[in-house]
Amino acid sequence: MHNTQINRATGAAGRRPAQAATALAAALFLLGCASTAPVPTTELALSAAAINTAVTAGAPELAPAEMRSARDKLERAKAAVTAEDNTLARRLAEQSLAEAQLAAAKAQSSKARNAAAELQASIRVLREEINRQARP
Repeated sequence: MHNTQINRATGAAGRRPAQAATALAAALFLLGCASTAPVPTTELALSAAAINTAVTAGAPELAPAEMRSARDKLERAKAAVTAEDNTLARRLAEQSLAEAQLAAAKAQSSKARNAAAELQASIRVLREEINRQARP
């Protein structure tokens, strides 16, 4: 009887490492499923809105490289969502947002430089007119 008890104890102890390994694998699998990044819907929407703002600001003409990059990254972000790579999708959407904001800023800066140049030209013409009228 004593030998039977030893065999039972050894058999149960022999199964414990296998059971522990199975439980560990299951826990890691569940942890992996739980840590899947959510779809970056907010980032995608913000990027699309920033692209629209940049278009309104004239960026396709005044900052074409940045606009192409913003649009390309947004499309790649959408493709990453389809491929269920939400971490990549979030990163691309954030990069797209930054590119679109840069494009809008460049467009606005270009417009401001052009307006300043036009104002300087107008001032020059007015000074010339004043100088001409001041001469007898």
